[in-house]
Amino acid sequence: MNTIAALADSIIQGYRIQRGDDLSIFLEAPLEELQKGAGILQRHFCGNHVDFCTIINGRSGRCGEDCKYCAQAACHHTGCDEYGFLPKEEILANAKANQDAGANRFAIVTSGRALTGADFEKALDAYRTMKQTLHIDLCASHGLLTPEQLHRLHETGVTSYHHNIETSRRFFPHICTTHTYDDRIRTIKAAQKEGLCVCSGGIIGMGETWEDRLDMAISLAELGIQSIPINALMPIPGTPLEHRAQLDGRDILRTIAFFRFINPEANIRLAAGRKLLPENGATALLSGASASITGNMLTTSGSTIVEDMAMLKRLGLSNQDLGENSTCGPR
Repeated sequence: MNTIAALADSIIQGYRIQRGDDLSIFLEAPLEELQKGAGILQRHFCGNHVDFCTIINGRSGRCGEDCKYCAQAACHHTGCDEYGFLPKEEILANAKANQDAGANRFAIVTSGRALTGADFEKALDAYRTMKQTLHIDLCASHGLLTPEQLHRLHETGVTSYHHNIETSRRFFPHICTTHTYDDRIRTIKAAQKEGLCVCSGGIIGMGETWEDRLDMAISLAELGIQSIPINALMPIPGTPLEHRAQLDGRDILRTIAFFRFINPEANIRLAAGRKLLPENGATALLSGASASITGNMLTTSGSTIVEDMAMLKRLGLSNQDLGENSTCGPR
C-alpha cells in the first residue's frame, strides 16, 4: 500500500499491520493525510462513540519502584501527596459522582509495585460495594498482581485491568530498573487469562525514538489490547525527566493516528497531556482517538467531565452505550 488512503481501505477489508512491515509511511506522510485516514478507521470501527473513564488515586506516594517519569516514586523528591488506602466511603462517593456525571467506567489506581495484604482486602471490599450499589463499569490498576489476586478482583465485579507497558521493550530499561518489561507482560497475560479486559498503553516524550513508539503500538496489537491510553509526558519537578521538553501537539496527533492504524479495533484513549493537544483533544477525537480519561489524572490536572460532555456534543459524538455490532474496545 503506497498511500494512506489505500492502507486504510485495506485495514477495513481485514488486513492487519504486523511486526516486520515497513512502517515508514507513518513517519513520512503529511500529518493531515494521516489524520484523515485514522478518522476513516475510527468511524468505521467505533462509529461516533467515545468511551470516558475516570480514576481515583486510591493510595498515593511512597512507591519503591524507580520509574523515572513518576511523581510517586520514593526515590524522587516531588512533594506529591502521600497517604494510605482511602476510606471506602470516599471512594464510593467519588465513583457515584462520576457515574452521575456520565462517565462510562471508574478505576481505583494505587501506588506501589503491587497492592497486597490489608490494602488489597480494602480494595476488594470497595469494588464489591460499588458493584452492588452502582452501575458504572469497574476497572482496577494495582501493579504486578498474581493470577489469584486478579481472580479475586474479577469475582468482585471488576471487568477491566489497567497495566501499561509504558514504552518499547528496547527503551524500557532506560526508564525503570526495579522491574522488567517482561514482568508487565506476564501481568497483562494473566489478566487476559482471567477474562479481564486489559487497558494498556504508555507514555511518549520520555526520550524514546519514533521507532520505539511504533514498536510499542505493534507490541500492543500483538497482545490484543482492547484499550490503549496514550500519555504525553508532563515533566514533573523532582523526577529524572523534569527537564524534558514538552511534546509538540502535532507529534502527539501523529502518534495517536498511527496507533489507530496499527490497533484499528481498540479504544485509543487520550490520557495525561491532553492540554498539549489542539482544543484540548477535540482534534484527536476526530482523527484516531475514541476514548479518554476525564476528570483528574493521578498527579496532573485533567479535564472535567462536564467540559468533556460539552465537547462531545459540539463534535457530534456520544459516550452512550455502543450497539451490538460495535467492535471498538471493551464494552
